[in-house]
Amino acid sequence: MSDAADAPTGADGLVGADALGGADALVGADRHGITVRNAVVSDVPHIQRLCEPFVQKRILLGKDLVTLYGDVQEFQIAVGPDGVPIGCGALHVMWDDLAEVRTLALDAAWIRKGVGHRLLESLEGAARRLEIGRLFCLTFEVDFFEKHGYFNVGDEGLVPPDVYGELVRSTDEGVAEFLDLARVKPNTLGNSRMLKALPAL
Repeated sequence: MSDAADAPTGADGLVGADALGGADALVGADRHGITVRNAVVSDVPHIQRLCEPFVQKRILLGKDLVTLYGDVQEFQIAVGPDGVPIGCGALHVMWDDLAEVRTLALDAAWIRKGVGHRLLESLEGAARRLEIGRLFCLTFEVDFFEKHGYFNVGDEGLVPPDVYGELVRSTDEGVAEFLDLARVKPNTLGNSRMLKALPAL
């Protein structure tokens, strides 16, 4: 389903990747002491906790723990100054030039403090390192994604017929939502389909 995010607050004034986040930090600590890093398995219960309020509001689809553990390598985590995860987001590769930003969720206390902005930029950086050319998202947060260069694509075909034929074989619900298959339309009601072209590194 869609992604929950906060509006960006501008430049964060980074203080260096090792200041609070350790060597695995992808984005250095900002003025709030927030660091972005790759997820590890101990983050999975936190990912579920962060997503649950949005699942209850039908903004995100709920995922079982077994699915989250299987997908943990796709996730990045925003960590607060006390080391507790306060936000998450995932990058799911769908094809040779296409990936999806999914499961972007924040702790309510950290909304509108730049956390969503930093997570999305970090996920986009990961996509560029994988040589992904386009990022897709299915979201209610249209304004947030528009501010980051995404545009509404409506129902237009985003892949050629031969790629569609390959993608339709996927058992991933997010891919089914991307393809706008009839069986997942109840999941996507009210969401906007958005796309961004990424510059090469």
